[in-house]
Amino acid sequence: MRASVLLLCLLAATACDEKAPTAPVVPTNQQFTLAPGEAVAIDGTGLRVEFMRVMGDSRCPADALCIWIGDATVLVRVRESAQTSDYDLHTNNSLQSTVDHAGVRLSLLQLQPYPFSNRPIQPSDYRATLEVRR
Repeated sequence: MRASVLLLCLLAATACDEKAPTAPVVPTNQQFTLAPGEAVAIDGTGLRVEFMRVMGDSRCPADALCIWIGDATVLVRVRESAQTSDYDLHTNNSLQSTVDHAGVRLSLLQLQPYPFSNRPIQPSDYRATLEVRR
């Protein structure tokens, strides 16, 4: 019986996680930084922006000499009511680092940490700095 009650409590606690309406709220026209899996609500827009993960990171390591600066691709999810849209945003400005969605402009400004050739980056270590402008 105790195991059943404990299991029900655990299920109830985890069921609220993904779609919790209590995401931190940030204003438009202000930078914010997210870790993978973190989300914010954008004040006055009805939008929720979530940094899902880094899809690939081929940026030139800071301690290397490269002929191309490389690129990292960040997967960002935007939710508005029941509608969800996923966008790939790039660190290389010659690729898509900005997307228009529902009357606002979402931009990837920076991805940290910057790679070094002798230090692999764990997926959970990434931080994406984003901005939503009207």
